[in-house]
Amino acid sequence: IPYLKLIKSEYPDVLISIDTFNSEVAYEALLNGADWINDVTGGRRDKKILDVVSKFKCPFVITHSRGNSQNMNKLSKYDNVLYEVKGSLENLLKNALEKNISKKNIIIDPGIGFGKDFEQNIKLLNQLSIFHTLECSVMLGISRKRFISVINKDSEPKDRLGGTISTTIHAMMQGINIHRVHDVKEVRQAIDIFEKLNEK
Repeated sequence: IPYLKLIKSEYPDVLISIDTFNSEVAYEALLNGADWINDVTGGRRDKKILDVVSKFKCPFVITHSRGNSQNMNKLSKYDNVLYEVKGSLENLLKNALEKNISKKNIIIDPGIGFGKDFEQNIKLLNQLSIFHTLECSVMLGISRKRFISVINKDSEPKDRLGGTISTTIHAMMQGINIHRVHDVKEVRQAIDIFEKLNEK
């Protein structure tokens, strides 16, 4: 909390997103200057987080995931990954709306890498536009993800910038306009050039 307050006082115009599935953490963070809550469980782990988000009327990122960080890689069995991920997000979205969270404040994240194997991640990335049918903003967090190294064998996450940029532009072409990245300056430059080249 002291650091959150310090960042907010030094950079009052910067939006701060807090990653948490804990309702108490979310409450204290929002009370002390945070702007968004990003819950990797989409409200599955601690349902009270929906009440907190509703109270503060803040943006809420609902991410698709299975299990937790210890077992999610063992939970990648789907009959149809695209429709099952979308269906799960629909249910989480319904739960949020029932708590009077405004739909304009809800951001959907298909959760690339969370309980999905390489082929499933690629299938989702090639059909991201399906998530627009949920009528929410869509965010993508693919920065430095492991699927990049499967393709080009760069095992070090910091060496995956090229793959991050390529995937980000690929997602933009499908209408995704919120991107969670590590290398902000470099990805911003790539986006600026892409948008300039595609001006009509």
